[in-house]
Amino acid sequence: MRATWREMGAAELGRGIEAGDICPVALAEGFLAAAEAHPHRDRIFARMMPQQALDAAMAARSRARAGLRRGPLDGVPVSWKDLFDTTGVATEAGSALLKGRVPDADATVVTRLTRAGMPPLGKTHMTELAFSGLGLNPITNTPPWRHDPDHVPGGSSSGAAASVAWGLAPLGIGSDTGGSVRVPAGWNDLVGLKTTARRVPLTGCVPLAESFDTIGPLARTVEDAALAFSLLDDSPAPDLRGATIAGARLLVLETGALDDLDPAQARAFEAAVDRLAAAGAQIARVQIRAVAEAMEMSGILYAPECYATWRDRIEADPDAMFPPVLARFRAGAAHSADDYIAALFRMNALRAAYARATAGFDVVLLPTNANLPPRIDAVTNDHAFFASENLRTLRNTRIGNLMGLCALTVPTGAPGCGLSLMAPPMQEARLLRLGAGAEVALAG
Repeated sequence: MRATWREMGAAELGRGIEAGDICPVALAEGFLAAAEAHPHRDRIFARMMPQQALDAAMAARSRARAGLRRGPLDGVPVSWKDLFDTTGVATEAGSALLKGRVPDADATVVTRLTRAGMPPLGKTHMTELAFSGLGLNPITNTPPWRHDPDHVPGGSSSGAAASVAWGLAPLGIGSDTGGSVRVPAGWNDLVGLKTTARRVPLTGCVPLAESFDTIGPLARTVEDAALAFSLLDDSPAPDLRGATIAGARLLVLETGALDDLDPAQARAFEAAVDRLAAAGAQIARVQIRAVAEAMEMSGILYAPECYATWRDRIEADPDAMFPPVLARFRAGAAHSADDYIAALFRMNALRAAYARATAGFDVVLLPTNANLPPRIDAVTNDHAFFASENLRTLRNTRIGNLMGLCALTVPTGAPGCGLSLMAPPMQEARLLRLGAGAEVALAG
């Protein structure tokens, strides 16, 4: 495989297939071979799917030769987070509790991308049952951060991000409940899209908290993310032609999101905001009380639902889990049903208050991550540090989940530092167009 193929985005590879310059079979074989030879393959992929990938690639080659391609990503390989069901291939969600679980049907989104002609390279490692933002998993494996393999990569879609960042897949599909697409995308200098809850069907996806679970792509470019979103959503691809940030009304969220930032994250964020302003965006800054209150009550909403989802399986074999993740789940038992329901009602009011406060703006800006990835050994050996750093890691991203928004992270150009753009629910097409404009401004 040409080395440059591993550095190209999914859309660019698709254009090469369309032009007859890239053979889908050679492309799939190249990515499979690259993964096989890679020193971190076993830390990134839980299992490969070579036969499925080659079968799909051969079908894509036949369609390309006949001028019958199914779309712009027909023949472009993809990696799947190990919580999406794939027929006859184990789906274990990074947990010993699900070891040997082999589904007999594909997840809806797997069916959609397979139907679009995308060869599946394999299943990528992830945080245990998706309940951590660090990307650490001592039970199965911890993928490497692109800038230093001794540091965590972010999670829970850790392997999905690593597969793209290390050039072993042009596109990865992950899930995001509190930041699990955006955190690893931000730390690995990728584009990551969190879709609106319940927009993309979760059928065949191992759940964490279905009230907040979402599905989204991790990619090299906003164009790649937009094309993947259209397939996941089974909707027309957003029109990104002529996208610009000039004239856009951007609101910097100062409530909580700018507190206690790593200095590198703070510098990268302010430099990115300055570049957007120089490109013609209108910038305002604001405190939103509803966000602060929502953050204070987030534990009441997340932990009980996560524990209710997994309680019986967990308590049947708690020793199979990494203790800090087990503790996170069990924290859900501390909240009463009336407190949980009251929090749900209150969250609806806070979402309405947030919508009113941001109504005059196109997107809300904040740093994707407050911190940079800690060392693997540090968060493995110090459980208190794991707990505190995990909460800090997810602090900014979970704002989008709590407020019910769609959100996009794009690289700032500073290693490990992403810029997040949040938009109202169901506004992914507009968000992606603004993200494409921001991408151009930040690259300039």
